[in-house]
Amino acid sequence: MTLYPKLILDALETVRYPGTGKNLAEAGMVDDDMRIDGMKVSFSLIFEKPTDPFIKSVVKAAEAAVLTYVGRGVEIEGNISVKTRQAPRPEAGKMLPRVKHILGVSSGKGGVGKSTVAANLAVALVKMGYRVGLLDADIFGPSIPKMFRVEDARPYSGQIDGRDMIVPVGKYGVKLLSIGFFVDPGQATLWRGGMAGNALKQLIGDAAWGELDYFLIDLPPGTSDIHLTVVQTLAMTGAIVVSTPQDVALADARKGIRMFTNGKVNVPVLGLIENMSWFTPAELPENRYYIFGKEGAKRLAEEMHIPLLGQIPLVQCIRESGDDGRPVVLDETSVTGQAFMQLAENVVRQVERRNETLGPTKIVDVRK
Repeated sequence: MTLYPKLILDALETVRYPGTGKNLAEAGMVDDDMRIDGMKVSFSLIFEKPTDPFIKSVVKAAEAAVLTYVGRGVEIEGNISVKTRQAPRPEAGKMLPRVKHILGVSSGKGGVGKSTVAANLAVALVKMGYRVGLLDADIFGPSIPKMFRVEDARPYSGQIDGRDMIVPVGKYGVKLLSIGFFVDPGQATLWRGGMAGNALKQLIGDAAWGELDYFLIDLPPGTSDIHLTVVQTLAMTGAIVVSTPQDVALADARKGIRMFTNGKVNVPVLGLIENMSWFTPAELPENRYYIFGKEGAKRLAEEMHIPLLGQIPLVQCIRESGDDGRPVVLDETSVTGQAFMQLAENVVRQVERRNETLGPTKIVDVRK
């Protein structure tokens, strides 16, 4: 029996691609690299994206069609290659090659103002002249869209370097992405860990972040799969831990610090931020009331041998600014604005010091 390309194409016309309902030849999915050597046949099928969910089933169906239509003597199994029109996502550790510094903003527990700190730190860095991106990695409780007043934003995708890329939302000079842009804000996000991790990888690797000096990741509170996904995906410059001075919060902050410094994770902790350090009423700006305890984070920083990056007071305008979508640091002449600007300067100083002493962070396989 003599094989020829038309016979193979006729067989492939019996296979339909589930995404469009068209047969493989009609859909233009059969590459022109077909080779026939005796009874051995090889060719490539072209898919739009490397993440196409039908790749395996379509390849198997194409093999079966050739064997059925042409005959069992054909050597086809394992000889069908897969090509994609869209370039594949970069490997872990090679993502965000145009980003200089990647910082995780973390907290041991919720309610300590981590997202408020992340939002104001991002804007403060922009005011210092840096190019900044902020990723809301809290898959189950995204709050960054609210804090920047972009809840109704819907990021679009565009072709960049041969790939469909998500274009981040811009506000106050910060590039923003959050799972909150893609889900119904009135509904709970009921995802298992694997789904949340894959969504996070898309927001990192399939987004057009471009050239950045600082890429901040607002991590979920506690220690979870999301944290492990981040450290397995990105070469992080370091982590920042946020806590209140309260003993209950400090106990969880200690666990968070130990998670990052664990030998299997090995992400440098750049420092600790004490939020809600004291309450200052607007009418008595010189007064300080230590509602959650005094200098608890300072003592923890000394105990853990890490820097105390800043102490942020508990002031009503910080809450109001967050709810209004205008980070308080936009007014850097205010007491709170100055506190966040000083915090940003301390973070930059720690990053520069860390780079001088440690060099680039490597990806660590935490499964070992």
